[in-house]
Amino acid sequence: MALVLALDGVSPRLGRDVFLAPSATVIGDVELGDEASVWFGAVLRGDIGAIRVGPRTNVQDLACLHLTGGVSRTIVGADVTIGHGAILHGCLVGDGCLIGMGSILLDNVEIGEGSVIAAGAVVPPGKVIPARSLVRGNPARVIGEVRPDQAELGRMGAAGYVENARRFRAALAATAAGAPGVAQHEVKKP
Repeated sequence: MALVLALDGVSPRLGRDVFLAPSATVIGDVELGDEASVWFGAVLRGDIGAIRVGPRTNVQDLACLHLTGGVSRTIVGADVTIGHGAILHGCLVGDGCLIGMGSILLDNVEIGEGSVIAAGAVVPPGKVIPARSLVRGNPARVIGEVRPDQAELGRMGAAGYVENARRFRAALAATAAGAPGVAQHEVKKP
């Protein structure tokens, strides 16, 4: 079961059909839009400020969303794909973006709608990325405009993760009800 923790009297607010993987952590002033998903080991820690995640956005395994109190906020739009192990710290991310695996977005970064941030990119504090930009590197820089075939990556990923959440929710419910699942299998020693 996911850890959903109220802190200082502020409880996370979950939209309709939100999926939280069993090892996900959602703390404090966090709001998740309808059909958003937070996957295994991901942490959204709204302990010193607000974190907002739009509808159908997926926060993949081991990603971390946090911020610097009084300095920044973390707001992620709709239909965003946040890749495995990404760190979003006090930034704004527009609708339909793809944030690549292991990328880091630091305080007061703004990512324009439909942008693609390459895996491993490090976007330094205060950097503003225009809409539909292709970004990579450390420090990250715009290397071009998102091509039409790239433009739908974030939204397609988001739609795929909405469906994936349905699959996992059903599998978890079946396992809890006693259907065969990982929890019921014995490990056989050689």
